[in-house]
Amino acid sequence: MPSPTSARAESLFHHRSFVAFWLARTSSSFGFQMLSIAVGWQIYAITGRAFDLGLIGLAQFLPALVLALPAGHVADQFDRRRVVLLGQFTELLAIAALATLTLLHMTNELVILALIFVLSIAKTLEAPSLQSMLPALVPPGILARATAANGASMQTASMLGPALGGFLYVAGPQAVYITTGVLYLISVIMVSRLRYDHAPPPRTPATFASVFAGVKFIRNRPDVLGVISLDLFAVLLGGATALLPIFAKDILHTGPWGLGLLRGAPAVGGLLVGFWLSSRSLERNVGKIMFASVAGFGVATLVFALSKELWLSLLALFALGGFDMVSMVIRGSLVQLDTPDEMRGRVSAVNSIFINTSNQLGEFESGMLAAWLGAAPAAAIGGIGTLVVVGLWMAWFPSLRKRQRLHDPAANEIASAP
Repeated sequence: MPSPTSARAESLFHHRSFVAFWLARTSSSFGFQMLSIAVGWQIYAITGRAFDLGLIGLAQFLPALVLALPAGHVADQFDRRRVVLLGQFTELLAIAALATLTLLHMTNELVILALIFVLSIAKTLEAPSLQSMLPALVPPGILARATAANGASMQTASMLGPALGGFLYVAGPQAVYITTGVLYLISVIMVSRLRYDHAPPPRTPATFASVFAGVKFIRNRPDVLGVISLDLFAVLLGGATALLPIFAKDILHTGPWGLGLLRGAPAVGGLLVGFWLSSRSLERNVGKIMFASVAGFGVATLVFALSKELWLSLLALFALGGFDMVSMVIRGSLVQLDTPDEMRGRVSAVNSIFINTSNQLGEFESGMLAAWLGAAPAAAIGGIGTLVVVGLWMAWFPSLRKRQRLHDPAANEIASAP
């Protein structure tokens, strides 16, 4: 494997396994975004009840909550590529069942929810293995660029996938399911073709200690703990995007078109910055850059809260998405590089729980504050709170603040020590 120094000048696309991995993630992400639109429309068309739309979220949330830590244990005990293949093949079968039953007019809300539940179980079991594969596909020196390329493809899928799903739905939900199935089939083929050299350790029973080993690892590694907890609290406080309908209607006095622009602005900012980062290496001062990016996220949130003009709000949300992408790339790369391979699945599982929890609780926190104080004060408090968190974390995690490079061999030696 090339050294970290020489790897910085390399193109990501010289690594065929990464290309296959990137194509697989892009295909499945587009498919999942399209699937989400079709399932929601179809269930609402069948029942006409908003409550059933909430059940879709519940069917996806419960497996993620209950199975995330066991999935991390599986990722560290078995061949990760095979775990991903099994998960994606199961998802493909669930999508094929949706398409077939829809074509045969044999669907109802319970059948659809049951298949989404199966798909969510497979996705949860697959996720830690999928996330843990990336460091083995590229040299450490370009892992941040690979993470940025993945982030950019996820942003593209979140922007274009729903629109494409809605367009295809004109021909019926079966058209969306068939297209989604093709995209998942491409993903399965790409994963089966990539070369992934990973020798799982001797298998051990899934005890309480082994399943929760990721929590213990994070607690004993200051840099990893600082990165993950910073993400948790910054997102928890910076959930202003949950209030966009209120801002669009009552503060900026715009219509649905304006709300669409507001919703798309962070994704556009993140997408452009992700593409920029995918061609550049973060060489030094990564700790300070990360903290500055999270602070920029807080400032952008504050500007958005105080804005009364649509153009300024769009600019603030665009910047918010860009700052978040920089922070995400550094956080994701640092956690992967500071974690030994035999622990990556369990650490990724804990990290995913933190991310999902912070996103959901952040929207809840913003909604509650907006109900009590109004949307603008709630968003402003979130922005100020993010800045306070940045200041506290810089003081509490000095080694993270002084961190120069993403790839720190000394950190890996410490992490590998018993």
